[in-house]
Amino acid sequence: MRFLGASGFEIVGPRFRLLMEPFLRHNPLAPYTPEDVPNPDLILVSHAAWDHMGDAAEIAMRTGAPVVCPGDVAELMFEAGLPVEQVRPTIWNLCYAFGDIVVRPVECHHWSSAKLKDGRHVAGVPLSFIVETEPGVRIYHFGDTCLFPGMRMIGELYQPTVGILGIAQTDGLPDPGAGQVLTGEMNPDEAAQAAEWLGVRHAIATHYMEPGPEADEFRRRVPVRDTTGQRIVHVPRAGDVITIEPVEGELPSLTWGRTSEAWDHSYRPSMADGAIPG
Repeated sequence: MRFLGASGFEIVGPRFRLLMEPFLRHNPLAPYTPEDVPNPDLILVSHAAWDHMGDAAEIAMRTGAPVVCPGDVAELMFEAGLPVEQVRPTIWNLCYAFGDIVVRPVECHHWSSAKLKDGRHVAGVPLSFIVETEPGVRIYHFGDTCLFPGMRMIGELYQPTVGILGIAQTDGLPDPGAGQVLTGEMNPDEAAQAAEWLGVRHAIATHYMEPGPEADEFRRRVPVRDTTGQRIVHVPRAGDVITIEPVEGELPSLTWGRTSEAWDHSYRPSMADGAIPG
């Protein structure tokens, strides 16, 4: 897992490469540009904020990688020239496979909206993501959510082993509007509580350019909230690589979660191919 700054991560597993929240061109600390970032197999965008969506359209155009995103981000992808077949607009818990990659978007308490070139404003439903890169490594990306009680359910149903959690408001970037920002969507203690509710083994701080006082507080609060005594805290700098070892034991199905054993896990709904009729 390579931290790209802001909320961006490049995740390289044994079977595929993911790009999450690829804010690169206007990110002075990013280890890549949109032109030289290694080709991903899939791009995940949680919402339309410019420091999250970043250069997703440009990278997708260059590499052919599909993009998973909310509906408003999809409109921006289409406007940039991506074909419908390369974009998957989605919402919470609609689980999709992209070759070997299974993506489960989950509930995210935030907002997402965009302005198109013709002046129209479109809104979408922001996403958090869970992706399993290999057995025993299941990564949750917070998207930009605040703390909410449903994180307990997400942890119980899908058992992520790694949590990428916002601890601050991304510093050093423009933030026009009234008032003074005091916290991000989660403060460090709330992010530590999110790690506990999700049950992750690795708690990775994000949503900053350089680690600051919030990072120190996150390091302090995670052990306080940890009832397992085993949680590992990571506070990366842009460009840093974190190596994750698989957790032993069997995880519940990422598709079905902890559901009845009566489910046929090979089941796929029958959907017609081709364009939607006019």
